[in-house]
Order: sequence, then structure tokens, then C-alpha cells
Amino acid sequence: PEQLHEHRPVPRPRLPRLGRGRHTQADGKTFEQLRLECLQKGKLFEDPDFPAVDDSLFFSQRVPVNFEWKRPGEVCKDPKFITGGATRTDICQGQLGDCWLLAAIASLTLHEDTLKRVVPHDQDFDRGYAGIFHFQFWQHNKWMDVVVDDRLPCVRSNLVFVHSADNTEFWSALLEKAYAKLNGSYESLKGGSTMEAMEDFTGGVGEMYETKNAPTNLFLILKKAVERGSMLGCSIDITSSAESEAQTTTGLVKGHAYSITGVEEVNYRGSKVQLIRVRNPWGQVEWNGPWSDNSREWNTIDSSEKTRLLHNSLDDGEFWMEFGDFKANYDKIEICNLTADSLSDDVRKKWEVNLFEGNWIRGSTAGGCRNYIDTFWTNPQFKLRLDHPDDGDKLCSVIVALLQKNRRRLRKEGLDMETIGFAIYEAPDDQDHQGKDFFRYNGSKVRSRSYVNMREVSERFRLPPGNYLLVPTTFQPHHEADFLIRIFSENKAGMLFLSYDTDRSGRMSSYELRSALNAAGMNLNNKILQLLGLRFADENFDIDFDDYLTCIVRLENMFRVFQALDSQKKGVISLNMMQVKHLFLFLPICKCKESIIYLFIYLQYMNYNSCPIC
Repeated sequence: PEQLHEHRPVPRPRLPRLGRGRHTQADGKTFEQLRLECLQKGKLFEDPDFPAVDDSLFFSQRVPVNFEWKRPGEVCKDPKFITGGATRTDICQGQLGDCWLLAAIASLTLHEDTLKRVVPHDQDFDRGYAGIFHFQFWQHNKWMDVVVDDRLPCVRSNLVFVHSADNTEFWSALLEKAYAKLNGSYESLKGGSTMEAMEDFTGGVGEMYETKNAPTNLFLILKKAVERGSMLGCSIDITSSAESEAQTTTGLVKGHAYSITGVEEVNYRGSKVQLIRVRNPWGQVEWNGPWSDNSREWNTIDSSEKTRLLHNSLDDGEFWMEFGDFKANYDKIEICNLTADSLSDDVRKKWEVNLFEGNWIRGSTAGGCRNYIDTFWTNPQFKLRLDHPDDGDKLCSVIVALLQKNRRRLRKEGLDMETIGFAIYEAPDDQDHQGKDFFRYNGSKVRSRSYVNMREVSERFRLPPGNYLLVPTTFQPHHEADFLIRIFSENKAGMLFLSYDTDRSGRMSSYELRSALNAAGMNLNNKILQLLGLRFADENFDIDFDDYLTCIVRLENMFRVFQALDSQKKGVISLNMMQVKHLFLFLPICKCKESIIYLFIYLQYMNYNSCPIC
């Protein structure tokens, strides 16, 4: 059976050319338009989409203290956006459990081109200051330009959340605010995976390694990752919430996200020693074992090496460790590659990318993992064709990344990360979508290592050329979420989303509505089927015979009306106002949702994008 793994949050496809991402303001205005308006009016910007109120801070608890929202000019005399370049020391954690985000920001400062995309440098507190700033994040295969005002939560004129070691510098605090706005609130940033933020800063693809079960060349993998500009994080697992952010005797913190900032080898007493540099986003609390800042090991290596490696040893929170000690103390390593190149290969590759967005809908496509064989087959299925092996090889390299969308923003509604995973099957050449019996009698070729409640699950595989079936799922059936699938392959792969079929069980469940309607000669798209399932299925996702007949009769009438209006048989009609009035007479609007659903089905069938009433 599938294994459930709970992720306890601890606290380049190549970058597109520098430019503006998609605008996110509700009024559709750009950063430049808003700033110009403020300058012309002589007013400082106040963001109506993320106001300076308690709801922007917390959604599940009362504000613990009396916060004041202050602009940087009210906190210090001469505020600066960036002072002397953005560095790792500009990120110090405040009173929010978002160390995972700060570890990613620390890694971001090591990559100048990436940093300039996320943190545009065309803004400051001097020329053109209007109390407005903007930042860019990757979200679900799109770059978003997020605008914020510069009012920051304070207590007694001290920033409550992220702040710089230099109290006149504010880029990191404003970046955190923009990310909080993107996700709905500051509280939405509590707990997470460093890889999540790394991907939002780069659009890259993540990989995770467990140090206790890592490949023998892990050090080489990390070294190549640093050389190729990848962003890296690490953490120590906890066994209970009581261990969260508990400090060990060696100065390390459990359940806490760190960033990896360097990988080196040095000559020590006649042999090579592998070292790794780690940073605590707290800006303090460091490893106190061998190769720590003031340890005796540094006194026995070449002075030039010591100077090179310890030139910034005063950076609080950053330290070196011997790689063996690192593996013994840390449990997980997260790597966000800016390209999909394997860190085990010596040659960079040009990767092809396939994308698909989909969703799991209760009563329709939310079948759960293979443990639930009666509904597993109803999950979305994707046909993947691998035709061309890697250069000089008989196998095809492929990375599958399954990402669930908007889950942090949905925390306000009581929802959180779903537990997700996927399986890949060898597909028969003569069939596309597979039913229950196929999955009952055929095991997966490969699959995600476990089901985990993280935003993204990704795996790298090497498969023979052929046809495959990719099935993304939640762990439990009937759990709803939207998702994005990214397929990275060295050579172009074919990818097709398959429609749903029947398990021929004779049971009239909402999951089989498509096949029942097909048998009646009615071919409907997924959106309409989901609406019909919403209307006719009960709480157990079953449809009784009377409701099924009602559905058939009403759909038949709808088809007749449409066909009568589609005199030229083009599959598209246009209506004048009088015809719309007749339509409303045919579908009387009442207080129940049934009429609205049927109206929406009409509009979908007639290629309308939205309801004219709403």
C-alpha cells in the first residue's frame, strides 16, 4: 500500500529575461502607474489590497500585542532600501515562524541576477519615493509583480518580523511583506519548506535528499549545485512539536530551516577535508564543534586558505562544519536547481518542459491513492510518451514535479497543504484512459517515494522509451485541490490529458456520470460534469435513478434549444437581448442553486466565459 509521510514544516528552468511580471493589484494598475499617481497627488501609497490592519497579520488568532504600522521614515532618520548590496546579514528573523522563507532569502542574496529579478533595484527612499515598492515571484508557471506599501508592523518603533542587522535597511522586511500579501497574511507564512520559497524566487525545480539515505557522491552533488547557482537549504527533523526550535548542545536548532552557503575542500594534516558552510537565519546561535568559528582546526591549515574561508567569519549565524558532522546532525537537504540538469552529471543539458494544470474535484476526479482502488482510476490521467533516449544512452531522463496551488492563501478558509503524490504506469499502446481493472492488476513502474503534505513533490527517473500513464493524486479520496504538473525531459516528450472512463461496476456514483451520459449520447466537458455532480450527487457522491433521469431530460432540452439556435451548425451561437430574455423564461431563475447551475451550463456550452447576471 501507499505510505503516508507527514512533513513537519521547518520553520533555472532558466530565468526569463528581466521584466515585469503579471500585475496583481485588484484595480489592474501597475507599480509605475500607482507610484506616478501618488507623486502627482503628493500622497504616500496605502495598499487597499493588503491594508495595515490586524487581518493582514493573523487570521486564526488575536494579535498578541498592540502593533503599530510604521513607515521606515518613522522608524529611523535616514532609511535605505539596500545598503552596500543585499547580503546574508540583511536577514534576521523576527517573531514569525518563517525561518524556511528567510533561509531561502539568504540563498537568494548569493545569486545577483536572480536577486535583481525578485527585488527590482529601481526603487528607494530618495528619488521618486512614494511609499510604494514591488517584488516579483514565480507562481504556478507565471511571474507575478506584487505591489506593497511600506507600512510595517512594529512594537515601540522596532520591526516585529524580518529585519536587517543594519536598522536603516528595509529591503528584506518589505520582501517578506510582499510574500505575505501574495499568500494572504503574515500568519500564512508560518511553517514551510525552504524549497517552496526557493522555487517562488526562481521558477526552478526542487530536489530533496535525506542525509541518512543519501547517494555516496552527495558532497559532489552539493558542490556542483553551488557551482551551478542552485539554492540550497537543510534542516534537522523533529519527533514532536515539543522539539521545535530546541537547541542542541552543539549549538544547532531542531525543526529549523538553515541555508547552505558554501562547499569547500581544504588540506588538513596531509589529507583533504570536506567542509560545508551553513547559515542560521536567526543571525545567531551557531555550531560549536570542529571547524566552528574559533575552533583549533583553523590554526593548522594554510593561512591563505584560512583567510579566504573566514573572511566574513564575523557574520553571526554562519559557520563551517566538517561534512561528516553535517550528515550526522542534519536530516534533510533541499536543492532548487535553476535548470533541471542532474547534479550527478558533468555535462549540462537542454531540457524540454511540458506543463499541465488540473484539479481534484469531489465526486468526480478526487479518487485518492491506490489504497482506494475503487476510486483511484477516476483521478486525472496523463499519457506521457518518451520517444528519444538521452544522448549516448538507452534510457530517457525525466523529472516529474507535482505542485498543489494556492494552499497557503486557503489557510484562512481552514484548508492547508494536501498530502500528495503520483504514480507512473507502463501504458498499453492500444488504450488511453485506464479503468479500475487496469490498476487492480498492474503495479506502477515508478512513483513518488512517499505521499507528503508539502506544496510540491518531485522525483527524477530514468525510463526506457515508451508510453506511460501518469496519475497524480491526493492521499485520501474526496479531497479537493488545484495542481500544476511539470515534466522535464532531455528530449521532447509527448503529454496528453486523458478524459475519464468507467469501471463497469454497475454502481451509479458521481464518478461514473460521464460514462452514463456518454451511453445516452451526451458528451460533456469536465467543467459541466463537475457542475452536474454538484447538483445531483448526495453526500456519499451517489446519484439515484430519479435524479439521473431528471438530469437526462433537462440536458436533452438544453441540447435541443442550442441546436435550434445553431442554424449554421458551427457549434457557436450569439444571442440578442430578446433571445436572452427567452432563455431566462426557459430557465427561470429562482433562489435554489439548480437554475444557476443550468444557466452556467448553457453559458459554457455557448462559449460564454462568465455569467451576465453576476
